[in-house]
Amino acid sequence: MSEHTMTIGGRAVAAPATFGVVNPATGEVADRAPDASREQLDAAMAAARDAYPAWRSDEQARRKALLAAADVLFARSEEIGRILTLEQGKPLAEATMEVVGAGVWLKYYAELELAPEVIQDDAAARVEVHRRPLGVVAAITPWNYPLLLAAWKIAPALVAGNTLVLKPSPYTPLSSLKLGEVLRDVLPPGVLNVVSGGDDLGAWMTSHPVPRKVSFTGSVATGKRVAASAAPDLKRVTLELGGNDAAILLDDVDPAAVADRVFGAAFMNNGQVCSAIKRVYVPEALHGDVVEALAAKARGVKVGDGFTEGVQYGPVNNRPQFERVGELVADALAGGARAAAGGGPVDGPGYFFEPTILTDVSPDARIVVEEQFGPALPVLPYRDVDEAVAQANGTEFGLSGSVWSADADRAGEVAARLECGTAWVNTHLALAPHQPFGGFKWSGVGVENGPWGLYGFTELQVLHRSKG
Repeated sequence: MSEHTMTIGGRAVAAPATFGVVNPATGEVADRAPDASREQLDAAMAAARDAYPAWRSDEQARRKALLAAADVLFARSEEIGRILTLEQGKPLAEATMEVVGAGVWLKYYAELELAPEVIQDDAAARVEVHRRPLGVVAAITPWNYPLLLAAWKIAPALVAGNTLVLKPSPYTPLSSLKLGEVLRDVLPPGVLNVVSGGDDLGAWMTSHPVPRKVSFTGSVATGKRVAASAAPDLKRVTLELGGNDAAILLDDVDPAAVADRVFGAAFMNNGQVCSAIKRVYVPEALHGDVVEALAAKARGVKVGDGFTEGVQYGPVNNRPQFERVGELVADALAGGARAAAGGGPVDGPGYFFEPTILTDVSPDARIVVEEQFGPALPVLPYRDVDEAVAQANGTEFGLSGSVWSADADRAGEVAARLECGTAWVNTHLALAPHQPFGGFKWSGVGVENGPWGLYGFTELQVLHRSKG
């Protein structure tokens, strides 16, 4: 086992206790991470607060530091990627690309301009609208994309002039601790602090008096607790929460061609993506062909340890999520659904679950109404497009969705009716640094990415200069 340290005030810091980090490919503890004390969180918050005045005062230095940080991630992507595969389970090539992606986000924001807006300039006055940093930001990230989603917060927060304390998921803390380590010599002390621990640490962060904003990515239930904890201090919040994305296939699609792309968008990262396709609606006449095409794809992929050559899908990340996926699939099967492919766990150690395609699923089955967040996909028939849209919109979620057709204009008209933050046409999971990402309803508050994500880490200040 390696010695992993937190980053507080630019220094390597051990903790009075540690906790085990499980390799999901084996189900066994593979390493240990520091379990931060409340006093160490106080120290991290104090370091961020003390670093804030100098950091906010020099925009060009911030941009230069973020570009240097991006270069470090590009150069050390495989090294950090190996740590990520160990704790998260995804194939090494995907883990390495996640580290590269984090660098891409840092570089994008380092080069994104944040100019003041002049709203009046006449004989009476010159009025400018500026965006000022908030102060210290508390960032809490999930286990599915721990580094990429950390970068979604770190990059805009830091370029805007804030300082930050990051807490990764206790299921995947090691790669984020490594991130803090490799950036210690690039960012000034206190600008980026990384602490690790369990749920208590997250609760301490959201109620802590120092941060002026909490940026959280995770489940709806936890997001509600974060919002409640931040409310007494009127902290600003960005909440990127769950999704139950629907894909609607129109009646002119080629079942084999569209199934290949839908499968990729549903099973990316083994289905552990908030905005992955979670349910598919298919015209009755095409339903059987689409189910069989998806099932053939599911039967043909390679599932295994992320360090094994040729593996396309790794394990479910953690035991609670593994058990939840199994529970939802079993519930659907007990209710009359049929597994056209998969249907249960893979024999052997680790949290491996067969890529599963479900048909004959009740529209009110839990796996349709809830978010499975794993390698199981229900495929449901519909009679007309209005019915499909109604079912797609008929949950508390509203993160994203997609419509697929040989006629992109027709699909676009249907996509515009979806109640979600991103509506894709003939694609899904097409995410980019410049494109805003957020959800309707229970899928979140605020947006990330693009200039809009940067605005979320700022306050508006009017600078009014009288000429009278």
